[in-house]
Amino acid sequence: MPFAPITTESADYDGAVPIYEFACEECGERFEELTSSETRIFACPRCASAQTRRLLSPVSPAGRQPRGAKVRSGESQRREREAARGERLAESKRKRAKGGL
Repeated sequence: MPFAPITTESADYDGAVPIYEFACEECGERFEELTSSETRIFACPRCASAQTRRLLSPVSPAGRQPRGAKVRSGESQRREREAARGERLAESKRKRAKGGL
């Protein structure tokens, strides 16, 4: 294999090893590997060719979802409605307590 595996004894090992996506130039196989950022070439699991290249993959921060009315789940919309209703009720109670209504 054309890479040296990362071990816990490695000087730059910090416990976090990213997953990279590779594509084989020979057979077209796309695969992911858990490896260091220095690894540029990885052997293809289908044909064992070293003619692979690392692909640029879109990054998505963990636990983050797009924001906006169209992507919110029904549950989050329900929670927002209930929170707004609770705020309106609390405001009307404060006004009644002050003698405003």
